[in-house]
Amino acid sequence: MSSIQQLTSPTGTETRSRGRWLALGVLVLAVLLVAVDATVLGLATPALSEDLKPSGTQLLWIGDIYSFVIAGLLVSMGSLGDRIGRKKLLLTGAAAFGAVSVLNAYATSPEMMIVARALLGVAGATLMPSTLALIRNIFHDPKERSLAIGIWGATASAGAAVGPVVGGALLQHFWWGSVFLINLPVMIALVVVGIKLLPESKNPVAGPWDLVSVGLSLVGVISVVYAVKEVATHGITWEVAATATLGAGALYAFVRRQFGLPSPLLDMRLFEHRGFSGAVLADLLTVFGLSGLVFFLSQFLQLVQGRDPLEAGLAELPAAIGAVVTGLIAGRYARRYSVRTIVAGGLGAIGLALAVLTLIHKESGYPLLGAALLVVGLGAGFSFTVTADVILSSVPKEQAGSASAVSETAYELGAALGIALLGSIVTGVYQSFTAPASVAGPVADAAHESLGGAVEAAKELDPHTAQVMVGAAQDAFVDGLRLASGVGAAVLLATAVAAWFLLKGQRLQEGVEH
Repeated sequence: MSSIQQLTSPTGTETRSRGRWLALGVLVLAVLLVAVDATVLGLATPALSEDLKPSGTQLLWIGDIYSFVIAGLLVSMGSLGDRIGRKKLLLTGAAAFGAVSVLNAYATSPEMMIVARALLGVAGATLMPSTLALIRNIFHDPKERSLAIGIWGATASAGAAVGPVVGGALLQHFWWGSVFLINLPVMIALVVVGIKLLPESKNPVAGPWDLVSVGLSLVGVISVVYAVKEVATHGITWEVAATATLGAGALYAFVRRQFGLPSPLLDMRLFEHRGFSGAVLADLLTVFGLSGLVFFLSQFLQLVQGRDPLEAGLAELPAAIGAVVTGLIAGRYARRYSVRTIVAGGLGAIGLALAVLTLIHKESGYPLLGAALLVVGLGAGFSFTVTADVILSSVPKEQAGSASAVSETAYELGAALGIALLGSIVTGVYQSFTAPASVAGPVADAAHESLGGAVEAAKELDPHTAQVMVGAAQDAFVDGLRLASGVGAAVLLATAVAAWFLLKGQRLQEGVEH
């Protein structure tokens, strides 16, 4: 039996045409699971802040600890799927994801919420690399695979749309924890149907799973990201410098170890392919530039413009709609024109849309915001779909899990760094606002922690003082959001230029694999 046959299914037979698309339907449920979870958190943040009363730093940790942990484990989990079977890892991770979602829903303190989000990251690290790797092994026709990846990406965008709307409806009638419980029916459907429909695939010659490399990867990524976050928030201290040194040392040791292993956790030779490296870098910087906006947008819509949760969720729909539309056609246009034209054009569009958002203020009408979000979605659908296709097409099937993990690591690392740095810009500008002279002590401290804290603290003041303080807090928050949008725009436009050169000559595959 050939390695390709083994990678296709346990029986060595190709998945039939109908079976391929049914299997894809199961895989996109996993994507939906992760996308919904990521978006509902931002929507639930105001209510969560009111209930758990986290500090500004704790609120940022609640937002980005999931990304920290998942980024640290993705490479390890992608490699584990290559070894034990991607179907097995995917279904196990989905069951764990659903169970830990319950823990998130019933968290009773900021510390418990942070731990629950970290555990969710452990489970989430098993899902995304497995789905992309299975797509790589199920679809042998490159054009079919491009469409499958487009559907995969469109589902993630649909999850970004469904999450806020469903979450908003839940928040209208239930407590904030209910937004995490929507993971349960998706998880149950994924596991039950996946057992029947998904073919198993793995690398038949992958070798043992190196636990030392797993530890080095985890320590290295989390330490470096934590250090960046702390520098952005509190400046350079000897503790931060020590953490950064530890992380850099661990990553250096990880890379050196991979070159010496007969069966590395991550084959570093993948990065010798210019298209692979360019696509990974584009993904990382794109998510970095977008993440600050995504994390704080729901707070702007609810706490600044006074929209209820459902209305805020509906207001974010244009981005998801745009991404769904272009995600489905991105592969076709990348073949008609070129990879670099579609990717660089998409990134440039996102950058210009973020530049427009530097003009928003408290009374900005929805047409400006909605149009900018639509352009962001259109650009993201083009760029993310094509870069995912480039990454998967650049490697042999046996390494699909590792390659997918690198792609997802770039995505999650970009999100973590973006929330840490751009989020710290918003927080830093916000905390500089001046409260009324009559407001002091614990009330003033709570107001300066976060915008949600200011709204809650205002309830203890007389109406006039409360209005003045909340107005000042909202102005400062919007100033921070505008500045973060400007930084994000600069990053995206620079990434568009870099992608134009790095992806020169890169083409999507045409012929059917055998």
